[in-house]
Amino acid sequence: MNEMKRTGILRILALLLALSMLAGLAACGKPEPPKEVVKSTPNGTYVLADSGEAVIDNVDFGAYGTYEKLRAEGGLTSEEDNARVFYEIFVGSFSDSNGDGIGDLKGIINRLDYLNDGDPKSGKSLGIEGIWLTPIFTSRSYHKYDVNDYYEIDPDFGTMDDLKALIEGCHKRGIKLILDLVINHTGRANPWYQEFVAAHRNEDKNSVYYDYYSYYREGEAVPAGKSFTQVSGTDIYVECNFDGSMPELNYDDADVRKAVLDVAKYYLDMGIDGFRFDASKYLYFGETQRNVDFWEWYIAELKKINPAVYTVAEVWDGDSTTDKYFAALNCFNFSMSQTNGMIADVAKAGDANRLTSYVEKYIDTVKGMRSDAMIVPFISNHDMDRAAGYLTPATFNMQFAANLYILGPGSPFIYYGEEIGLRGSRGGAQTDANRRLHMIWGDGDTVADPEGSDYSESNQLKDGVSVQAGMDDSLLNYYKRLIMIRSANPEIARGTYKAVKLSDTKVSGFISTWKDSSVLVLHTPSTSAKTVNLSLISGFSSAVVKDFIGEGTAAVDGGVLTLDGHTSAVLRAE
Repeated sequence: MNEMKRTGILRILALLLALSMLAGLAACGKPEPPKEVVKSTPNGTYVLADSGEAVIDNVDFGAYGTYEKLRAEGGLTSEEDNARVFYEIFVGSFSDSNGDGIGDLKGIINRLDYLNDGDPKSGKSLGIEGIWLTPIFTSRSYHKYDVNDYYEIDPDFGTMDDLKALIEGCHKRGIKLILDLVINHTGRANPWYQEFVAAHRNEDKNSVYYDYYSYYREGEAVPAGKSFTQVSGTDIYVECNFDGSMPELNYDDADVRKAVLDVAKYYLDMGIDGFRFDASKYLYFGETQRNVDFWEWYIAELKKINPAVYTVAEVWDGDSTTDKYFAALNCFNFSMSQTNGMIADVAKAGDANRLTSYVEKYIDTVKGMRSDAMIVPFISNHDMDRAAGYLTPATFNMQFAANLYILGPGSPFIYYGEEIGLRGSRGGAQTDANRRLHMIWGDGDTVADPEGSDYSESNQLKDGVSVQAGMDDSLLNYYKRLIMIRSANPEIARGTYKAVKLSDTKVSGFISTWKDSSVLVLHTPSTSAKTVNLSLISGFSSAVVKDFIGEGTAAVDGGVLTLDGHTSAVLRAE
């Protein structure tokens, strides 16, 4: 073969090879990029999002559809809609947006996706459904419970525009936002009080403010059981039950009643969803029925503005007193809270039957006072030592206590930081500031402890949100999953509650029925596994475990449920 022919053949072969490669590329498309490595939490329980947080993806939302549809169509009653998990934020200690060390409204806006990203099934956020802000109005104190002006946001916290932006952000995510409204007393710098003092110094009895506050005159009998402070330059002593800087308003004065109603109307018109009322029994201190009468009038007026308004009162007292206020509005349940409360007792291997029987009786009692009443449980708030100090996560008492009140009826309240085990107690200095320490984010947030706090940093937890978010066994991810289970089974919060009475065991629970659908929730407070013969529970002899959460597992075999210690289970009949 001569050189010319050989060259021609080689060219043809090269051309054929090139055409073959092009045809192969056309058939296969573009080369596939290398497959992304799936990141997971340390024990491989959850996949990690790009943000580094665990995505809770093992909750069954099969029964969620009825609630989801009713909520979307506005078909829920106000009671059904208000049966939400709330989150109390002590504003100055939560999140700082401007680097001054004080938490503020913009800081909360920046953390909304942490609290609720708008999708209860996403598994990426805490999943709370309501926020209670401690007082945000102008004040001389760090805690803001001595209000100077109800129509001004304290500059430490931001502006009225910031509040409006927060309302918008909350509503976009399906969160209800309520304000702490302190109307039993004001601060001494409040214009109402300044006008009151001026009216008495000038003996101007025609002033609208002359009787704005509760007082007695020198020489008159001192009202029993109340505290008073003399107003300088006058012969009167003004009622101040909490502190000399917090004078009590006079609710026998029609102008006072109108003024505090106008305040609430202003914020309801703005879009606020309701209020937590501080010190609700102090309007007429020591006169329960007069207090109840006021609250019945006041709440009725609020419902004229917003029929679905969310209201809850702080009546820090025994049930026999608190129950009476339910004729007007819901009240926090103090019997279940704190170190010696029923939840802590049961969580520490107590008898769950005691709790469920109490809850059943409590609900029956308050609904007898008002048909749409509901229980409002919690374990700690800004006036109490933090729960992580007496319900330690290491013993699993903290987690199980959360099961007991979040996997239950009504509207539970979580105190900010509870979900990460934030610590704090009044301590030797006897300062409430130690109960209101800064949230630990671990991402550079500059929020600091409030003035007056002296809680030792060495006693505080080390791993904040940024670390716990990526740990499958963290307290934070436990709370996230717990709230998801509650959301996925809407009967738990809204149904008719019937305690399950089991003999010779500390295991107990309840059946909750809503929209012709029932769930059975059972708790094992002991540290070892227990069995329950489901045939003893009417309607659940052939039940299946839809979900469980706790220190162990739950399973049904042959009609017998085995429930590990410190574990709760949600069951449905097959």
